[in-house]
Amino acid sequence: MAETTHTEFSPNTAPEGEVTDLGDLDEKARLGAPSGAAASASIDGFTEEGERLSAQNTGSEQFGLKKHSHGNATVIPEASRGERRRSFDLADYPTLTGLEEDWRFTPLKRLRGLHTDALTGASPAVAVTGAGKVTVETVGRDDARLGTAATPEDRVSAAAWNAFTEATVITIPKETAADGEVMVSVTGSAMEAAAQQILINAEAFSKAVVVLDHSGSATLAQNVEIIVGDGAELTVVSVQEWNDDAVHVSSQQAKVGRDARYKHVVVSLGGDLVRLTPSSIFTATGAEVEMYGLYFADAGQHLEQRLLVDHAVPNCKSRVTYKGALQGQDAHTVWVGDVLIRKAAEGTDTYETNRNLILTDGARSDSVPNLEIETGLIEGAGHASATGRFDDEHLFYLMARGIPEKAARRLVVRGFLNEVIQQIKVPALEERLSESVERELAAGNL
Repeated sequence: MAETTHTEFSPNTAPEGEVTDLGDLDEKARLGAPSGAAASASIDGFTEEGERLSAQNTGSEQFGLKKHSHGNATVIPEASRGERRRSFDLADYPTLTGLEEDWRFTPLKRLRGLHTDALTGASPAVAVTGAGKVTVETVGRDDARLGTAATPEDRVSAAAWNAFTEATVITIPKETAADGEVMVSVTGSAMEAAAQQILINAEAFSKAVVVLDHSGSATLAQNVEIIVGDGAELTVVSVQEWNDDAVHVSSQQAKVGRDARYKHVVVSLGGDLVRLTPSSIFTATGAEVEMYGLYFADAGQHLEQRLLVDHAVPNCKSRVTYKGALQGQDAHTVWVGDVLIRKAAEGTDTYETNRNLILTDGARSDSVPNLEIETGLIEGAGHASATGRFDDEHLFYLMARGIPEKAARRLVVRGFLNEVIQQIKVPALEERLSESVERELAAGNL
């Protein structure tokens, strides 16, 4: 695949021609908008089907409205990712129109009312197994622990917060290592729009792997709160292997304590529309975060992931690696990676990368890495994005050694995605997901 974006910043070195003074960058660049010739072209037209490229100008500027960086919107986006609205009150979020930066790629009509209707449907069933030394509770919405780790930052998340009646709370006690993996099965069986709340609390110096395994049919707005206590080691794996008719919008926010180690892995394979917004917010120094993602979209499927790494304190480290594959007409994936290094976050070390492999004609992949730096006193920061087809040299190498083209193509895809699967460190789940990828390849006749 050809590299489409690669940027790296450090206090001492920079690539030739690189702009290291972020004060020289215009607002469009910091928001991930096109630059140069691409920026000079008008990109207008947003509908409930998602972003639509058009040469038409709706003329909002004639009314004195500031032009949105991705079209003629009647709103002015926040200049910084840190300025994003956060509120538990649904009234603080206007009705979505498709003009919003956060929703410009999402086909709103396919949300089945998660952004407009009351979420009164039955929430998917939650069953927890393998929870040795771990406390599992079902609590009411008045439990004081809820809402302490995450505040909604979009309309669907706020709607979910206001609609849920019961929540699942999983606690790994202080200085305790869980016996094996904690498997949280989330199984949907109804299509009415529903809300769900889950809290995972890894107390100080605890250690655990928690797997959120989503399956069945559902129309679900979900909030997952994650607390990683001081010195704790927590891995959260979120698997979306829904039936083909499912719609799932999930906010998965983590607060990471002093010297903690947090790994978040997303695997999205099933569902009609799946949109995840994972975030990691550093609250004390010395912590490390790894965020991995794997997604495989088939014809007509929309898989979207928008993540945030918020370096709010000094001397923390983060690494982000997301990989996706697409096949079939109108298969669509979206990856937006926001890394925010605040003014106080001196000594930050961060890098994010996204790779997308397009297997057939008719598929579309959008990849937008965003890096916002408010201090120059960092260890290093960078991002990279690439989208393309098979590497002909790889295929030639395999075929020259007697491997048929079809088998060679599968080997390339398996190797491409296996980097993420191996990060799960749960052998049974890794094997299952590898088999799921094989089924995806077979369905696409690759």
